[in-house]
Amino acid sequence: MTRKLPSIGRSLPIALMHAREAVMGPIRDMLSASDVTEQQWRVLRVLEEAGPLDASTLARRAALLQPSLTRIVKSMVAKGLVTQVQGAQDRRRQEVAIAAAGSTLISDNANRAAEIAESWRVHLGAERYEALLDLLGDLAVSESKE
Repeated sequence: MTRKLPSIGRSLPIALMHAREAVMGPIRDMLSASDVTEQQWRVLRVLEEAGPLDASTLARRAALLQPSLTRIVKSMVAKGLVTQVQGAQDRRRQEVAIAAAGSTLISDNANRAAEIAESWRVHLGAERYEALLDLLGDLAVSESKE
């Protein structure tokens, strides 16, 4: 017996893609003025919050594939946004750290990024906004366990 697919209007993958585009539009506009990509922004945000990280941890937290991260970090090192340093615990392991220029870029865009995030919170209402983040977190956790 063939199961009936949900209508396109109720398809979770399609709804998530539409929501992603709506959310990322203002972010892309903000980033274009700074000459960084969405992926580079995510790397900077993760490093600014977490400090130096090994590549696999950074890739996971920034929602990037490892091969993509390698290429992205290389270009970010060339721009002076990040550095690669020896690991504090394991000197054979390389870690990526945010550079002063990367921190400045985050600082220069922090107010606009906060305004964008607040506009989503206002649009949805604080309770629904937090519930959405919780639900998306639940989806991500369930996917990683499979």
